[in-house]
Amino acid sequence: MICLTTPGLLSHECSFPNKSPRFNQFKRRNPHFVIIKSSSEKSENPFPPIKSAKRVVLVRHGQSTWNEEGRIQGSSNYSVLTKKGESQAETSRQMLANDTFDVCFNSPLNRSKRTAEIIWDARKEGMIPEFDLREIDLYSFQGLLKNEGIEKYGEEYRRWQKDAPNFEIDGHYPVRELWVRARNCWDKILSHEGESVLVVAHNAINQALVATAMGLGTEYFRVLLQSNCGASVLDFTPVDDSESPHICLNRLNQTPKSPIASTSSAGRKSSKQLILACHGNVEATSPNSPDAPMNILGVIQSQKTAELLLDLKVSSVVCSPRIASVDTATTISKVQEGAVCLGADTVPRLVEMKQLNELEVESIFQQLKTDPTESSFLQPGWLNSFENQVTTDIWNQSGKAWKSLLDDLSDESEGERNLVVVGHPAVHIALIGQCLNLTKEWMRSFHLNAGSISVIDFPDGPSGKGVIRCVNYTAHLGRWSIPVTRSSVDNEEV
Repeated sequence: MICLTTPGLLSHECSFPNKSPRFNQFKRRNPHFVIIKSSSEKSENPFPPIKSAKRVVLVRHGQSTWNEEGRIQGSSNYSVLTKKGESQAETSRQMLANDTFDVCFNSPLNRSKRTAEIIWDARKEGMIPEFDLREIDLYSFQGLLKNEGIEKYGEEYRRWQKDAPNFEIDGHYPVRELWVRARNCWDKILSHEGESVLVVAHNAINQALVATAMGLGTEYFRVLLQSNCGASVLDFTPVDDSESPHICLNRLNQTPKSPIASTSSAGRKSSKQLILACHGNVEATSPNSPDAPMNILGVIQSQKTAELLLDLKVSSVVCSPRIASVDTATTISKVQEGAVCLGADTVPRLVEMKQLNELEVESIFQQLKTDPTESSFLQPGWLNSFENQVTTDIWNQSGKAWKSLLDDLSDESEGERNLVVVGHPAVHIALIGQCLNLTKEWMRSFHLNAGSISVIDFPDGPSGKGVIRCVNYTAHLGRWSIPVTRSSVDNEEV
């Protein structure tokens, strides 16, 4: 039996052996890039205290007829699920079939209601329709095709595309209204006594639910993707009887199909992409051991990641100098270069491999006077258990790594550039925070598992705003994947 547990942080720490893969030293320059405006303080509107931990799973409805036609749906109720949408909902049902939910909140709009009915299936508990979970209200835009919007509204439509948070129509600011509505929804969801909650709604409202839960403003609209039937998971942990709960994004946009397959980001083509691949589980070691290889589960995880990435032509693999990261990167590179033999490509793929010292954060944990426990690494928001200096050091180091990665991604010698980054979950959490222009305090609001991938698109190029396609995606691990809804601390055997 292979147990789905992840070794403690110090079990990642061990000595670089004599290996000779084709690595080049990573050179760092100083690219100019646009950042997202963000406050260093979290939301001032506190969430109600909770008595016990809650896990909330958000699912967007399946493809609708208006999705297929490219119409602006908003909160209209004229579209229904397509056959593909029904199939996507069925895939989500199968993914969640073994999970126990106490309640399902759903948008009453047909496309969302039908998706909820398929996923909820034969569960006895009733669904709760919640009108505030409807899609964003877009007033006069609703029902228009994109070309009609440009022709009829011109500059107003371009503002909706380029500056949605400040977009005004018919005397309303739709995105601002949506954020208020999403925040109100959380009060209703968290006040329910259920500890495992399913919410089935829409693209924009689910984005707003994720953002408001984490304390992010309207400037993050269209930054946290929600694909058809994609599932996002938020964990709420009680602090005390008077304080807001700790909130952690455990997963973002786990989709029925591979997140690697798509070439568009929120309807916009993206030719530059970062794939953050966490190395696999490592052998348990003593705190004094400087490095460690992956265990058998970790080897399987790295192979599964390499197989997933076969659908993508990887330009370069950048990794931490730690053994587990190097071995994962090497596996990815070998599978890429074997794409012709594997029938995935008709021409050989040449993949450059690089080491980036700034991706190595295990030595920061090694300096701790107290060993982090194995269970602390598994729990949502596990970085909460470490001293402020630890997160500060990781954050500062990740900032240097982020600039180097953007510089590498800016290489104009090839039109499409896909960069795979391999390292410890902690450095990937920090890189996601750097992408979102957050501060180190937000690191405690994300969770990543060993063997997971997270994908960042750059539809406007590396100098533009990064769009998070998914966080902590693990479906590619098959029978060794981390369940979407059940906590990874369950230590279930496979």
